Amino acid sequence: MTRSCICVLLAFRLAAQLAMAQWQPAPWPVLKHYDKDHLYNIALPLGGIGTGTVSLGGRGELRDWEIMNKPAKGFSTVTVGNNAPFFAINVRPVNGKPMTKALLGPLDPAEYLHYEGRPVNQHGFPRFTDASFEAAYPLGQVNLSDPKMPVRVRIKGFNPFVPGDADASGIPMAVLAYEVTNTGREPLTVSVCGSMRNFIGKDGSQSRKDWKGDVIPLGAKKNQNRYRAGDGFRGIYMFSDSVDRQDPAWGTLALTTNSPSGVSYRTSSRSNDWENAMLDFWDDFSADGQLTEQDKLVDDDPLASLAVQKTIAPGQTQTYSFFITWSFPNRPAWSSFSLQPGQHTVGNYYATQYANAWEVMTKTLPRLPALEQKTLQFVNAFLASTYPDVIKEAALFNLATLRSQTVFRIPSGHLMGWEGIFDENGSCFGSCTHVWNYEQATAFLFADLSQSMRDIEFNHATSNTGKMSFRVMLPLSKAQDWNNAAADGQMGTVLKLYRDWHLSGNPEFLRRNWEPVKRVMSYAWIPGGWDGNQDGVMEGRQHNTMDVDYFGPNPQMGFWYLGALKATAEMATAMKDKALAQKCLDLYRKGSAWMDQHLFNGEYYEHKITDPKTFAFLDWENNPNVAVPDYQLGKGCLVDQLVGQMMAHMLGLGYLAKPENIQKTLQSVMKYNYLDNFSDHFNNMRSYVMGDEAGLLMASWPKGRLKVPFPYFAESMTGFEYTAAVGMLYEGQTENALKCLKSIRDRFDGRKRNPFNEPECGHHYARSMTSWNAVLAWSGFRYSGVTESMALTSRPGTYFWSNGSAWGTCTVAPEGAVNRVSLTVLNGKIRLRQVELQGGGTQRFKQAQEVGEGGKLDFKVL
Repeated sequence: MTRSCICVLLAFRLAAQLAMAQWQPAPWPVLKHYDKDHLYNIALPLGGIGTGTVSLGGRGELRDWEIMNKPAKGFSTVTVGNNAPFFAINVRPVNGKPMTKALLGPLDPAEYLHYEGRPVNQHGFPRFTDASFEAAYPLGQVNLSDPKMPVRVRIKGFNPFVPGDADASGIPMAVLAYEVTNTGREPLTVSVCGSMRNFIGKDGSQSRKDWKGDVIPLGAKKNQNRYRAGDGFRGIYMFSDSVDRQDPAWGTLALTTNSPSGVSYRTSSRSNDWENAMLDFWDDFSADGQLTEQDKLVDDDPLASLAVQKTIAPGQTQTYSFFITWSFPNRPAWSSFSLQPGQHTVGNYYATQYANAWEVMTKTLPRLPALEQKTLQFVNAFLASTYPDVIKEAALFNLATLRSQTVFRIPSGHLMGWEGIFDENGSCFGSCTHVWNYEQATAFLFADLSQSMRDIEFNHATSNTGKMSFRVMLPLSKAQDWNNAAADGQMGTVLKLYRDWHLSGNPEFLRRNWEPVKRVMSYAWIPGGWDGNQDGVMEGRQHNTMDVDYFGPNPQMGFWYLGALKATAEMATAMKDKALAQKCLDLYRKGSAWMDQHLFNGEYYEHKITDPKTFAFLDWENNPNVAVPDYQLGKGCLVDQLVGQMMAHMLGLGYLAKPENIQKTLQSVMKYNYLDNFSDHFNNMRSYVMGDEAGLLMASWPKGRLKVPFPYFAESMTGFEYTAAVGMLYEGQTENALKCLKSIRDRFDGRKRNPFNEPECGHHYARSMTSWNAVLAWSGFRYSGVTESMALTSRPGTYFWSNGSAWGTCTVAPEGAVNRVSLTVLNGKIRLRQVELQGGGTQRFKQAQEVGEGGKLDFKVL
């Protein structure tokens, strides 16, 4: 390399370092404000897709450290009490007494009782007296103030979220910025300090077995902290040479800052007998706001502290930026935390991108301003759109599920998903098809992740006979070991593949998956199968998302099947398989007519129960001696009976049955299933709605209940409620739809429940992302890369749109007898041959229009 090249390189590197050192968060938008009485349960996950997270609490606390390949709700897997990770502030006036407080809001009254007087982390620290929280996911902001403090603090926490870029949205990092404003009349010397123990190896598990079957002790073991300086940042690197390197809790951590000056640190503290380590830290930090390095102690989880000190003039605001990064590469398979080599450890995709926690900072900090800008561009575009606030909140806040321990990515990049997560373990393994069928957020925001799930379903989990294991085992070589199929799960995956094909417009995607698609559909037609007599109606034993087997025709399975038939007919036509296309259309037409004639009872679609052995219909209404199998639906009005129709609308497949019957059914769901007060409702199972809260029941029984209906009939769960509400939006029943949506989000008010965590069978339940479907229904957005066409509502307004690889906004404005349309692409690129405004005409372009990032397309629609 020549001397001039070296000089240019050094100059570029210096400029980059200066830019990084000056980086601080831009102003952030706010969708929802939570006052001091609605903070107790707020926990906004900070972390990337498939990386695990740590959550920013409503009062500034760092909680739910779920970065070590397992959930950790409701307790700290790392350290507890006053030793749990936290940030503190030291304020030194020119004249006056210095003050030190934890950067936390006040305790909640529910946190006072404990047998040792230690009910909550940081229970013994001075706190700010007032707090509030503001959010527009993935952006969270905590506001702290105190009449005794001459400063006001805003804590800003986020992790980049860029639709269409899963890698940029999958960084193992929590970005924290502390904006401190001097509210007094004299200059202040202010220090902000982060403290956390090196908890590598300590994930909360009690014990595990090694590959020999021996029980091994768990926890931190002689972990080490090192102060280091990087390109534009510095801080403490945490590692362990003593924790087993194959353990899921083994990895690396880093606590860093990009502040160019005023940095002090401690990599350890004195012994923690009688809690003296924290006392030693507090005295050191309170003395002058600077830290003094301690003599190294042999400690299993040494305490690390990193402080930044600045002078703040009256009325001025200074920002203190900190970054927590991590790498824990040993992701175990679904059911085991064993260390047996090659059998239970599948690994993490993010560990193929970053060698350790320090490299996360090295690679990310130079890109962070651009990543923040892209994140803000997405959030601002979404918030500026003409969607009711309740739709924005439900759709945006449930995207937290994609960053929770509910999902992970194996080294190949494939996205895997639990159904949800319990406090310490995953809930219901295997990327369960009958749960993941409901949500559209993944496909419309991250096309590559969605397509990776289709690859697993059709090319790993499907047998030669077409049976698709609705739970996928790991490693993928064992994907079919579950060996059970679900009728709704299998039919829904066909619709999802059809969706992903259209969103991508990639003919190779369909060709690559076409043979397994045919097998998957043909499986429904095997003798004794779901539609063994091939009449377009599912009569056989149908395992489904209620975790039971329905016997006989029912709307839930029936509409999934009709949608899959219609989608397969279109795919077969594209693949020039005329015989299969015709067969699917014939079955669809017969099945649709039969359901309208035999299942629609004048108000909604019901279930005709058959004998499990003979498949003959059971006349249990007129013959009380007939043995009816347990756990059926029967004449119940099911909340999500039209889930297949909902998806058909989203994919442009039209009505699957008579439109008037569909509309009447949704009116009946609202009439019979909606309760505006649950105080008098009996529920023998789980209660996700209680007291004076409102919501939709899973099923109602206006025509008589079976003695033993399906298990969840008396419950109320958000994913199913969203399904009904989205159906109502598609049918123009807007008032009822918004009422249902508001009922859900009112329950997640920050005090009673976490706004970023809608549970079903576990926290952050995958089906909760069905809330994104409301965005599609309200805007009427559809995109097909196959036909290079877009559809949108003709209702005046501005609408955020996304197809999984590109996104932007589209504004519709009436102008006399025409509509003026302005389409903007903010990320990616899109090709269009026509744009249809539903009920407002179609614009066909003479040649395909390609609009790239930052581009705009203006036209009129007659």
